[in-house]
Amino acid sequence: MGNRKIGGLGIEIKHLYKIFGPDGADYIKLVEDGLTKAELNSRYGHILGLRDINISMPAGGIQVIMGLSGSGKSTLIRHINRLIDPTSGEVLIGSEDVVKMDSKQLREFRRHRTAMVFQKFALLPHRTVVENALYGLEIQGAPRTRQVDCAMRWIERVGLKGFERKYPNQLSGGMQQRVGLARALANDAPILLMDEAFSALDPLIRMDMQTVLLDLQKEIKKTIVFITHDLDEALRLGDRIAILRDGEVVQQGTGQEIVMTPANEYIASFVREVNRARVLKIETIALGPRTAASVPRVSVPVGATLEEAARVMTRAGETEIAVVDPDRQTIGTVTLERVLASMVDGVEMKTALRGTG
Repeated sequence: MGNRKIGGLGIEIKHLYKIFGPDGADYIKLVEDGLTKAELNSRYGHILGLRDINISMPAGGIQVIMGLSGSGKSTLIRHINRLIDPTSGEVLIGSEDVVKMDSKQLREFRRHRTAMVFQKFALLPHRTVVENALYGLEIQGAPRTRQVDCAMRWIERVGLKGFERKYPNQLSGGMQQRVGLARALANDAPILLMDEAFSALDPLIRMDMQTVLLDLQKEIKKTIVFITHDLDEALRLGDRIAILRDGEVVQQGTGQEIVMTPANEYIASFVREVNRARVLKIETIALGPRTAASVPRVSVPVGATLEEAARVMTRAGETEIAVVDPDRQTIGTVTLERVLASMVDGVEMKTALRGTG
């Protein structure tokens, strides 16, 4: 295997419904016609888990599924590797529908194309770090030398070199989750499913694990589906975010889109307390490039936050700044007034941006 880099596989979820109960399929039409979750439960004794989920997850990106307890996010991720069977709908991995796989195909799919990182670590207590990390490869029947080499490589990559002979009860929570991540990565699968993977960790350790994941993703470029109830975590990790409520997708898009244009009051209540200065990227509010002669002399790169841009302008004594791409080409300009206007909330922000645009 060496140091082979693994790309992801795209995931397409189409018209996915899950109704828990013995006769779930009998109630699809009623749910399609508007029967609510509460009505389905009170009248028919069935539970609506997911309603008409449609999400396109691009290959090699981090797709965050966010929602409060009971929103359906964990139910959704378990449909991707079919730990839960849908009532109806499609889960397309590349061109294959997981829903239509027979037991042998599904077993091979789970072994070779998906890996999962759990909230509660799910380590085997009688196995050392290295034995836990190679467990998936052992199940696959890989040669022992490859199992150990691959496990040791990922143990080092997640920062646990020197701990490979320790047992889980000798490690902190953060270290145990690093083992779980190493085990998932050692599987060499193109899809990584992470169900509230960092939720059990203390805040500082949680941020550290987020950094580890983001750094690794630059190399491995897997398709990662990450479940969380925390908006700050979603915004930091997600290339795209889908927010669920009562089994339905309320809004999906980039973090920038969700923060700047919440779809309704429910989403607005999530994003109201977000520190926009540290979340919004400067290119989100940049105006089109002007003539070369009028481009500001001071610049910031694409990806800089509003806070970083404001700091650069303040230090340089400038009221306008250029936004440049990795080739140092100017893609737009932003005034300090526009940066400050973008830090305010909701309707105020839209009004302010119109006034400065």
